[in-house]
Amino acid sequence: MISVIIRTKNEERWISACLASVFKQDHKDFEVIIVDNESTDKTLEKVSRFKVRKVVHCRNFRPGLALNLGIREARGEFIACLSGHCIPVNERWLSSLERNFSDPEEPLAFTPDSDKRDLSIIFGLDRRIQRKDSFFHNANSMLRKSRWDEVPFDELATNIEDRIWAEKMIQRGRAIVYEPEASVYHYHGIHQNGDARRCANVVRILESLSRKARKGLHVDLERLHITAVIPAKGPSKPLGGKPLIEYTIRQALGSRLIKEVFVSTEDRRLAAFAEKCGARAPFLRDKSLSSDFVDIEKVLQSSLEKIEALKVHPDIVVYLEETFPFRPKRIIDEMIAQLIQNGFDSVIAARKEFKSVWKEEEGKVTRIDSGYIPRQYKEPCFIDLKGLCTVTYPEFIRQGSLLGEKIGIFDVEDPYSLIEVRGAEDFRMAEKLIGPWGGAGRGANR
Repeated sequence: MISVIIRTKNEERWISACLASVFKQDHKDFEVIIVDNESTDKTLEKVSRFKVRKVVHCRNFRPGLALNLGIREARGEFIACLSGHCIPVNERWLSSLERNFSDPEEPLAFTPDSDKRDLSIIFGLDRRIQRKDSFFHNANSMLRKSRWDEVPFDELATNIEDRIWAEKMIQRGRAIVYEPEASVYHYHGIHQNGDARRCANVVRILESLSRKARKGLHVDLERLHITAVIPAKGPSKPLGGKPLIEYTIRQALGSRLIKEVFVSTEDRRLAAFAEKCGARAPFLRDKSLSSDFVDIEKVLQSSLEKIEALKVHPDIVVYLEETFPFRPKRIIDEMIAQLIQNGFDSVIAARKEFKSVWKEEEGKVTRIDSGYIPRQYKEPCFIDLKGLCTVTYPEFIRQGSLLGEKIGIFDVEDPYSLIEVRGAEDFRMAEKLIGPWGGAGRGANR
C-alpha cells in the first residue's frame, strides 16, 4: 500500500486537477492524506469532493513538519510526497515510482517536476542511481516508511528538508533513484524568480531540440468542475420568437466541459425561465447590482459568493453575456483548453484589428496602433469581446476582478460572432439573421 501525502496552501487552482490525476492511477492500492497549511481559499472545499482518507491541519508551517504530520497518519509501506500544485502526467505516475523499490539496494525514488526548462536542464530525461548526489525534491518523491522511521524529516528547517534527509540516507549507504517516467506538471520551476522572457526563449529552444519536451499542462478537463455564469437583467427581450437569453443558455449547456450553468438575475420570471431551459437560478441577486453604473466585476463577485454558499466550488468560471446570440461552435471548450494548456490566468475572446485605432484623452487624440504600414508587417490591436466568452479562475472574481495578470487572447474570426444585440437597431438586424444562421442549434458547442 502507498500513502500519498499532499501538502497544500491555497492551491484551489490546481488541487482538483492534482487529485483527479492521483485517483485515476493504475496502481489502485493507495490512500491520500492532505496536510493543509491554513488555506484561506477554497482548497479544502475542493478536496472534499474526493475520497481522501484524512485532512491534517498544520500550523507554524515548516516543510519537514508538514510531511511528518502526514506520514504519522499513514498506513502504507511506501510514502509518496506530492505538492498540491503538482499534477501527475499520466496514470503510471504512482506505479513508475513504486517499481524502483524492488531492489533492496535502491530504497528511495525521486522524480522530476516537468516544468519545461527545469525538466530538460536540471532534472534530465534519463533514469539514474545517485549514491553520492543528495539532490532530492519532495514536490514529487517516494520513500519507504521504514526509512522515515529511522530518520524523520527535519522539522526546524525552513527549506531543503528533502536534501537534508537525502544526505542522511546516503551517509547510511542508501541510494536515490531518479525516475523520469514518474513526472508531474509543476506550477513553479526551480528558477521561480528568473527573467520570464529569457525563460520563454530557453523553453522554445529546448522544445525544438527534444521530441519529449512537453508543451502546456495536459489536465483531464472533464474532471474539473467548470461553471458558467450568465448575468442578465430582466426581462429578456425576444429574438426569433425566443427570449434572447435562451441562445446563450443552450450554448453553455452544449459545452462538453461545463458542469453547471448559473443565471444571475434580479428578475423572478427570468430566473424561472432559465430553470426551464436547464440552467440553475437558485438565487435572485440584489436589484442594486442591475444598475447601469455597476461594473460586471461586482456582479460576478456577488454571484460567485452566492454560488459558493450553495457548496458549489468551481475550478474554472466561464462568463457569458446574453447579448451575443451568434456565439460560434466549440468556442467555450476551445477557450477552456487554451487557458489550461498555456498556463494563462484568464482567456478573453477578442477581434483582431489591423485598421487605425485612436483614443481621446483630456482633449488630446492619440494613436494606439503601430501606424500606416503594410498589414502583413503590422502588429494588430484586439477589440475586447469579453461577453462573448471569458474563461477565468474564481480566485480573481472573488477579489473583485474578472481577469488575472497573464491574459490569453482567443481570436474570433466568425463575423456573426461579433454581433452584439443590445439596442433596437441591433435587434432589427439580428432578426434578419437569426433564421438563416440557425439560432441556438448552430451556436451549440457540440
